Amino acid sequence: MWIKAVVSTQSTGMWTTNSMYLKIVDKFNDWNVSAFVTAGKQRFIILHDIKNEDSIRQFFQEVYELYIKTAMNPFYEPNTPIQSQAFHQKVKFLCRRYLI
Repeated sequence: MWIKAVVSTQSTGMWTTNSMYLKIVDKFNDWNVSAFVTAGKQRFIILHDIKNEDSIRQFFQEVYELYIKTAMNPFYEPNTPIQSQAFHQKVKFLCRRYLI
């Protein structure tokens, strides 16, 4: 239910800006919810307690680049979960780099 509310909030916010990074779109207890919407309307959402907006924006940018590379792979079927272990490891690395 809560995720649906965040996605709804994010959907409205994505039409009011040209930026793909929507910054903090909601708060949950002591956590912030930041969002990123791709050109293809894919939504990335992260729950965090970090105050550094530049780190979060850079994290989203690099995850987006990884996503694009994965989506361009001829063996990837669009609109399916990404099963690549390499993709997941790179995202974990980016989490440690920018969010911890």
